[in-house]
Amino acid sequence: MEDTYPDIARFLETAHPYDSLPREELEHIGRQFRRLLFPAGSEIYKRGDPLPGLFLVMQGAVEVRDASGTVVSQLFPRNSLGERGLLADGRAVTSASALQDTILLMLPVTEFRRLMAEHPVYSRFFTRGREAASRRADVTMRKVKDLMSSPPRFCAPSDSVRAAAEMMRKLKISGLAVVEHGKLTGIVTTRDLTARVLAEGLDPAATPVSAVMTANPLSLEQEALGSDVLNLMLERGVGHLPVVAGERLVGMITQTDITRFQALSSALLIADISAAETVADLRANTAHVPQLLLQLAGANAPHEVVTRLITDVTDAVTRRLIALAERELGPPPVPYVWLACGSQGRQEQTGISDQDNCIFIDDAFEEAAHRPWFTKLAHFVSHNLDACGYVFCPGDMMATNRRWCQPVRTWREYFYHWIHVPEPMAQMLASVMFDLRPIAGEATLYRDVQTETLEDASRNSIFVAHMVSNSLKHAPPLGLLRGFATIRGGEHRNQIDMKHNGVVPVVDLGRVYALLARLKPVNTRARLLGAEERGVISGAGARDLIAAYDLIAEIRIRNQAMQIKAGQRPTNHLAPYDLGEFERSHLRDAFVVVRTMQSALANSGMAPI
Repeated sequence: MEDTYPDIARFLETAHPYDSLPREELEHIGRQFRRLLFPAGSEIYKRGDPLPGLFLVMQGAVEVRDASGTVVSQLFPRNSLGERGLLADGRAVTSASALQDTILLMLPVTEFRRLMAEHPVYSRFFTRGREAASRRADVTMRKVKDLMSSPPRFCAPSDSVRAAAEMMRKLKISGLAVVEHGKLTGIVTTRDLTARVLAEGLDPAATPVSAVMTANPLSLEQEALGSDVLNLMLERGVGHLPVVAGERLVGMITQTDITRFQALSSALLIADISAAETVADLRANTAHVPQLLLQLAGANAPHEVVTRLITDVTDAVTRRLIALAERELGPPPVPYVWLACGSQGRQEQTGISDQDNCIFIDDAFEEAAHRPWFTKLAHFVSHNLDACGYVFCPGDMMATNRRWCQPVRTWREYFYHWIHVPEPMAQMLASVMFDLRPIAGEATLYRDVQTETLEDASRNSIFVAHMVSNSLKHAPPLGLLRGFATIRGGEHRNQIDMKHNGVVPVVDLGRVYALLARLKPVNTRARLLGAEERGVISGAGARDLIAAYDLIAEIRIRNQAMQIKAGQRPTNHLAPYDLGEFERSHLRDAFVVVRTMQSALANSGMAPI
């Protein structure tokens, strides 16, 4: 059954660069896309074929191979394919096939070329970085006119507040410039509507915009640099800056524009990784990750965006190393899937990460005949991940450890044992393995095991009780008299560990909630939201815990960004008394929320006495 236009339009609103197009354009092209279904294993196009248009993955996964048959990338929802050929002679420069049942949206060539010609933000997405020098320019060196994502939206000072609010809702934006006789006179944002209209009890229909707008707002010339944008936003605490040519309004730049630019920059970094031919090339690319974190943090991107984009880079490096290994070793003797666990599995990596991975192999695996190939694969990928900055796991939770490179039948035995004989080591291993996420290969080898394991584990009350107990071992760093329990000696004296005593307690809670509700997502925030939806925790408890988690994670990210900016290696340690009193108080309140939720779980009757 074909998707209706609203289904496609809603999807496009979540995909770059379509989410940057004017509303009327988005509505038009939403009707131009064709929905195509490709069964698993089917060919989408082969190298040299004329391309009917640009493809966009809506559901499923696509594998792209070069002229030699080597896998150069795997694409997932919201990824595009075919643009390189369309920007050249219109013929495919690679071959593409469906890794699983896949739904693609196809935009006809004529529409693709029209968008490239008429909308700079669309064109930049596909052409930015075609020259190596421009690819590496970060947001601080970009001109403001290149960062603006849409034409200026404005109202008159005499318009009612209600009319302005209705316009913002219709356009799905958070701010309007205020223009009179062609001259910028002010700016009104959703924050103004909340603080100056609702909070003051004013009548939106009777109140003119001029009464609540910020008059004579800060603005920038279109030739200003991205560094000017960041400096003004951070120093003045504003999220919207009008862009002018003299006194004439020509655009608006927002925190969202800055974040979107960085998302596109990370996509270009991933494109470079997918085309890398040597480990040295990959290492050169991963060297940009700290700068990516710094820029995203400077643009006030939410922590879940920062960690997701950083994890996407790690995923791309892993997939590329696997492709290079298969080129050297030959095709796998039997199907397999490479999985990440830990922070990479949860898509929560920050500026410092070790590697945690394993391999599930098809049950056709024969020890004597097939083990050498998988041993070489694991060695190649793990050692080169280490060379790229993803250091070896201290606990040896890696595919190079034969225990974590096994056929599916053995993994089923592992999970059964951990669930039904829950000694302390089993609890620890189960905690790690509940965060698994397929990175490359046959994902179906894991999905059935995941479903069976969640069902079996959630039904076993003794195992659940031990998992609850295990989740309470990391305590928030709370001291007496509203203080913090800081580290007492050594290198990190008077600091707190924002990983093990900050985010990990929430990660552990999220894992237990996911077990109780049989939730498949491994991302912590997604687990908390899912737990609220399933009624595992109350709405109020979920909201408080998510708010606490967001604050803790964002302070952790910002602290790492400050360390990078100072030329230091990022760490998870923070000196809480270096924070301002207001922020320090809120951080402590967040830790209190986490401890309260831990206590509620401990007193729920599920933890062993």
